[in-house]
Amino acid sequence: MGETAPHPRDSHELLGAERAEQSFLDAMARGRLHHAWLIVGPVGVGKATFAYRAARRLLGAAPASAHGLLGASPDDPVSRLITARAHPDLLALQLDPEDGKSRKQIPVEEARGLPEFFAKTPAIAPWRVAIVDTADDLNPHGANAVLKILEEPPERGIIFLISHRPGALLPTIRSRCRMLRLTAPDEGETAAWLHEKAGSGADEARRLSAMAGGAPGRAWRLAGLDALAADEAAGDILASLPSPDPAAMLALAEGFRGAEGAERFALLFERLAERVHAMAAERALAGEGEGLEGWAEAYETLIDLPRAAEGVNLDRADVFYTALARLAAQPC
Repeated sequence: MGETAPHPRDSHELLGAERAEQSFLDAMARGRLHHAWLIVGPVGVGKATFAYRAARRLLGAAPASAHGLLGASPDDPVSRLITARAHPDLLALQLDPEDGKSRKQIPVEEARGLPEFFAKTPAIAPWRVAIVDTADDLNPHGANAVLKILEEPPERGIIFLISHRPGALLPTIRSRCRMLRLTAPDEGETAAWLHEKAGSGADEARRLSAMAGGAPGRAWRLAGLDALAADEAAGDILASLPSPDPAAMLALAEGFRGAEGAERFALLFERLAERVHAMAAERALAGEGEGLEGWAEAYETLIDLPRAAEGVNLDRADVFYTALARLAAQPC
């Protein structure tokens, strides 16, 4: 399926964000940069990539028009330092640490390191820059630590907060940031881009782009997770209701073990939920109201169960069979 998507700090292209990039460049040109930027939009649309592109420019990378409005060459010294995670004026707080260990929140200790970082003058750049990827992954103590920075803006300091769900953030955080909203490109544009960059076949790229709602990063990640197979499995399950093949279901359940199994588990539930939602919407438009309430409840179950499984460490196979029973109870 091709190479996996690069980390946002290593990505030097961003599809469909010209309006947001121009807004940031206009603010730079006027010398009126806000100290805090809240970058919002769907998962996989490129919010973190935007933040790193803006950070390169703030840290002194030379513009490179071949890489877009906010683009910089990968060979620029600033780009090289960021790729090596060695720039002294850039701090990144992220959910997934570099050691690959999984964690559910950005540790509050890391968030509390922001005041010390911004208290120092820039070492080699015009600015000091922090990226929080994502603000959604801060616990209340971490969010309050970030809020202190927003309430007392650092001199020559800029912070980028990335959020998939800005409405869930503290209102005091939102009110102290300038918001930039990124939207997904046209699905056809994303499909063409995915075909070129990720090595997906044209039809596969089209289907993946549709699954991702046109979000390029999301589409590339789905390609790496073999989402088409998960989608086909979800379709087979729904088509076989109320009596799915026990051997096939057991094979799926056995694939949920370990870290890779967790991704397969989450992806299968996502595809089941999407298909149930689409089916219910189609029936509603056709005036087939019977049973829709039950399917709506089944959709909520498919959304809620994976969260519950992760939250209290439930056995994924047991959760899967619970979902199957819920689906089998619906009228076909």
